[in-house]
Amino acid sequence: MTNPIAAQLWEEMCTEAREISAREPMLRELLQHAVLDCRDLADGLAKLISARLATVVITREPLYQLCISAYREDEVIEAVCADFRAVCSRDPASAQLTMPFLYLKGAHALEAWRVGHYLYTHGRQDVARYLQSIISDVFAVDIHPAARIGRGIMLDHATGIVIGETAVVGDNVSILQDVTLGGTGKENGDRHPKVGSGVMIGAGAKILGNIKIGEGAKIGAGSVVLSEVAPHTTVAGIPARVVGRPRQAMPAFEMDQKLDTAGPICTEGCGVICKKDV
Repeated sequence: MTNPIAAQLWEEMCTEAREISAREPMLRELLQHAVLDCRDLADGLAKLISARLATVVITREPLYQLCISAYREDEVIEAVCADFRAVCSRDPASAQLTMPFLYLKGAHALEAWRVGHYLYTHGRQDVARYLQSIISDVFAVDIHPAARIGRGIMLDHATGIVIGETAVVGDNVSILQDVTLGGTGKENGDRHPKVGSGVMIGAGAKILGNIKIGEGAKIGAGSVVLSEVAPHTTVAGIPARVVGRPRQAMPAFEMDQKLDTAGPICTEGCGVICKKDV
């Protein structure tokens, strides 16, 4: 039975596909094959991801079976839906659902990782690691299948993103290209960052070690973060230091790359700078 959240998104995507086909005949065959001929979102996404990851070692059909086994799980397909909606709401270049589904490698890498994570957490660690290596080769995004990542995630542009084995990423986080959530050396155990919900991590930022990035924080582009970041705080620099506080409770939603000037936090505890406090 099709998940109702996925069914609603797929209906919207099919409507978009028909409209695009009507105005752009060159894409008609692509849209028919990738969207309109598919049974539902799980089927369409499994076909797309398996086609992109197929190799002479593991061909398209067995990869499709791995993907569909994950996407038929409500928890996985609902996270996929939240991811696609996140891209459409945060990226002005991707207002239509067909954009992340068909064209954006950040979305493809993330949804392929969700298959690997599903397999990893269901006792198939070896094939999950194989998928990790192929995802890295194809998309230039390297996320360990054991990492824990929430829903409503946007990997913007995505090239060069690295997320380590014990990293945790909350819901509604935006991560730009060339970001690393890594360790600090050869230590074992819990060694990677824990990123709270609503965080925005700017392009090229490196967050290293088992440190906490608080909810609603903003990490400036090119920063190297080696110590904990408090909730609703903006940090930047090498090493990163506090430079202000975001004007939004959840910077990931706004994607504002400017570094905020320091100001008082709302006295009501919402974590933003309110007019009455300035």
